[in-house]
Formats: sequence, C-alpha cells, structure tokens
Amino acid sequence: MSADTPGFDIPDTADLVRDMDADKPEEVMWEGKFITAKRRGRWEYVGRSRGIRAAAIIAIDTDPSGEPHVILVSQYRVPLGQFCLEIPAGLVGDDEGKQGEAAEEAALRELEEETGYTAERMENLGEFYSSPGMVSECFTLLRAHGLKKVSAGGGTDSENIITHRVALSELPRFVADWRAAGHGVDVRISLFMMSGLLTAQNT
Repeated sequence: MSADTPGFDIPDTADLVRDMDADKPEEVMWEGKFITAKRRGRWEYVGRSRGIRAAAIIAIDTDPSGEPHVILVSQYRVPLGQFCLEIPAGLVGDDEGKQGEAAEEAALRELEEETGYTAERMENLGEFYSSPGMVSECFTLLRAHGLKKVSAGGGTDSENIITHRVALSELPRFVADWRAAGHGVDVRISLFMMSGLLTAQNT
C-alpha cells in the first residue's frame, strides 16, 4: 500500500493486475494530422498525434449581486452530427512551434478566443481521462479566476462558436431544454451539475 495516502485504501501499481495485453507492442493502424488509430493486442483505440494535448476550462462569472454564472460554449461537432454544449476547451501545442506550450497558456488563449473572456490566472486542477476504454487522450482541467469580458468571442475564422452565460442555479433546466431540442451535451457539463461547483463563487 502507498505510504503517501494515509487513510485511503489505494494500492501501489505493483499490487495491481495489469491487462493481459499490456506488454504487447503498440501498432499504428492509421495516422492523421490530429489523431492516430492504434492497436495493442485485442485493444483498438485512438490517441492524439504529434504529442498534442487538450485543456478544458471551468469559468464561473459572478454578478454584482453575487449570483454565479457558468460560461459555456456550443458548436456543431461533425463526429456527433449535431450541435454540442461544452465547457470552453482547446488543444495544447497543436500550432507550429508550440510543442512545449503550457496548458495554462493554451487555456488563457482558448478562453478568450471562444468566449471573449480573459482571466487573471488559471488554476491547474490536474489531468483527467474522458473515455479511457477507447481514447488514450487526457485533458488538463483548469479553473479560470478573475474573469473579464473583452470581446464577443466566437472562435477562429473557421469556427462558429456561441457563448452561453448561464446562472448555475438554472443550469439543470438549461441542459434539459438543450437536450430536448435534440442537441448533444459534453460529459464535462456534469462537473457543474453534480458537485459543489453549483454553489461556488468566482474569485
């Protein structure tokens, strides 16, 4: 057991049984500019090409009255064939010469680009995996602090992103109405609907 986690029954890696295919060679089945299809033993999965990573941003803006609002975005997602409600996010190190880009730097850029908000600082909340059974990608989750609206947002010239500023107290109803209209919902929206962030204040 790990000595670094007193009070928690978390086993060391050496105490766990790995998958039977864990040590088999990884085969690249197809590689594009942004994604790579791979196979290891009986497992087929997809990863990011060229070491590209992702950053996702929790952005909560507070009214003068003290009521918190979450900043969300929506855009058409070709893989889904529908519009999707999401938290602001973007790729890290995907541009030429940006291979060593920090997640915080990318998050600041993507937040302003997509939503028109700047942040005084980004708090790194760690790395998370969204669908570990089929995608090897992890994303860095960051919390934006000190939000300020400076532009309309909307993304780059090739994007058509819509920004939504939704009161946290109304978010479950907003998501239900969005889904009822036939649109998709990013799983990360549940961060706000199932945690203490529903009552969080932006600082």
